[in-house]
Amino acid sequence: MIRLVASDIDGTLLQGGARALSDELFGLIRVLKKRGILFCAASGRQYRSMRALFAQAEDDIAYLCENGAIVYRGGSVVSKLAMERADALALIGQIQAQEQCEVLISGADTSYLIPKHPDYVDHIRYFVGNHITRVKRAQDIPEDILKVSAYCRDGAASHAQTLGAPWKAAYSVAVAGEKWLDFTRADKGTGLAALCGELGVRPQEVIAFGDNFNDVPMLDLVGSPYIMQGAVPALLERYPMQCARVEDVLRKLVEG
Repeated sequence: MIRLVASDIDGTLLQGGARALSDELFGLIRVLKKRGILFCAASGRQYRSMRALFAQAEDDIAYLCENGAIVYRGGSVVSKLAMERADALALIGQIQAQEQCEVLISGADTSYLIPKHPDYVDHIRYFVGNHITRVKRAQDIPEDILKVSAYCRDGAASHAQTLGAPWKAAYSVAVAGEKWLDFTRADKGTGLAALCGELGVRPQEVIAFGDNFNDVPMLDLVGSPYIMQGAVPALLERYPMQCARVEDVLRKLVEG
């Protein structure tokens, strides 16, 4: 029996450059709610960006944000796991030292930027849809640092070893897209486990959808993990349940 549905956004609910969710998805979310099944959006995005994206159902769902570093339900924080500040500042310095990399530093409700080029600010504000705060130094950030991300213009894969390897013992390091490399103490699995604990839901009662390596901890946690058909071959080999669209699986769930 499914009691919770968790889904990644980019590459999973949004595919092929889409920037708006389907009306069909919102209809399915409403049906799921009537049947006592909660929908949770699970993403590396910030809370404010996710609420705007899910405006048609913003108060009816849960939000696993910043790759699990902070989780919201009903407007309240269910769990929050910040990075060690000294480590986060050291990592930020390493990312800034890479010529092809920009850094994004996540607080609870804003993305802090120390931009090298103006087009990066526009990308985060208008394409990603994040609320941003520009700072001159990372040391000036006045709140807990939940996630540090490297935006790699020449591709995240080319920096995964140089930037990621030194931090794998301390943090979850995940390729979160073609150009994104994310660092958190939490991951989507720990965030979803916290939400399950809050709801009294067993992981076996959860269905989850993802398409990338930052989704693996969430997919490994649940009883029904689905990988998108467009995922990389390594993930397609790992998860036998696959789909082209989340809506197709949810429709079968509500009709069954």
